[in-house]
Amino acid sequence: MERIILHIDVNNAFLSWSAVWMLKNGVNKDIRNRYAIIGGDETKRKGVVLAKSNLCKKKGVVTGEAIYLARRKCPYLEIYPPNFKVYRYFSNKMYDYLCNYTDIIERFSIDECFLDYTGSRNLFGDPIKLAYKIKDDIFNKFGFTVNVGVGNNKLLAKMASDFEKPNRVHTLFVNEIASKMFPLPIEDLFMIGKSSSRKLREMGINTIGDLAIVKEEVLTQKFKSFGKIMHNYANGIDDSPVYSERDEVKSISSSTVLEYNYTNKDSIREVIMRLSMDIGKKLRDNRMYADTIGVWLKYNYFEKISKQEKLDVSISTDEEIYNNANYLFDKLWNGEDGVRSICVFISGLSTERKRQLSIFDNNVIDNSKHDEKLQEVIDDMRNKYGNDIIKFANSRKDK
Repeated sequence: MERIILHIDVNNAFLSWSAVWMLKNGVNKDIRNRYAIIGGDETKRKGVVLAKSNLCKKKGVVTGEAIYLARRKCPYLEIYPPNFKVYRYFSNKMYDYLCNYTDIIERFSIDECFLDYTGSRNLFGDPIKLAYKIKDDIFNKFGFTVNVGVGNNKLLAKMASDFEKPNRVHTLFVNEIASKMFPLPIEDLFMIGKSSSRKLREMGINTIGDLAIVKEEVLTQKFKSFGKIMHNYANGIDDSPVYSERDEVKSISSSTVLEYNYTNKDSIREVIMRLSMDIGKKLRDNRMYADTIGVWLKYNYFEKISKQEKLDVSISTDEEIYNNANYLFDKLWNGEDGVRSICVFISGLSTERKRQLSIFDNNVIDNSKHDEKLQEVIDDMRNKYGNDIIKFANSRKDK
């Protein structure tokens, strides 16, 4: 059966979501139609443009530039702080709506989702008609616009959604690659950044079509393993699955899509800590233990990397989950690429704490009962005063 993948991408998400939220809460202006940006604190290092209106774009304001530079281009600039709580709210609203059409949905980022529509086509019909329905429904229900790309794999669907914006539906099927994708400048290929595009242009490769005909060995010689990815993407080749949040049916998991690509290891550890606490609560609510733990990361490209480990002793406390998840994260972390999303999961569930017996265990003191009692006290306090009342310290720090 021919694969059909949809990619839904919110147009100018942070500014649009802020605008919709303000309108819903009585603010009598739509910042999408003003010289407005979403930006960090000017007095700190985070004083950069995170999102901009089309009016600001016409004045030359660029995402990522310092706010003081944006002010020079647009002296009447209106600056609004980011509100990631609001962004997660609208992201969840969109995700819940998309679940009506398939249960194979991947949140690629806070404002992007992939849908594997292959098995749903018999239920809901033509994917292009559905794409238009999704686009119109999201605007009518939630007040913001999206682009929808339709293709035979994730790469083609994402490339399609990046065509003309906003509020559009585009297709990029395999038989359209030569006409729609090959003529595009090399910078338009997914995952080709400034450094890579500069090197490719120095090689005389200016369009995606130029890159498609270069031998893979030439690219791997120049770009190592990334050369193969380039070659495949330029030819529209991508076999990666849509990773559903519901894949782990016999486990407990907690995942999150990050607001931006995290490159700081300690910031990622903080996320793992929150996920571990979430899993621990679910585990203890069901009065269960787990003997297997795993972590998966998605970097800023399609592939997901994961690692899991069978434990000698079943676990149930937050700290046990966090320490083991952190250990696996250290093995996965490449120290370079930005992390887009993270999941911690546990499996091998049972109602009793298991321990692998060893001839060397005779003199080992088992603190598990003490740890469980301590965790009960912590859970009681969190139930009364909130999750932030007690946190455990990072037990693994970078040297």
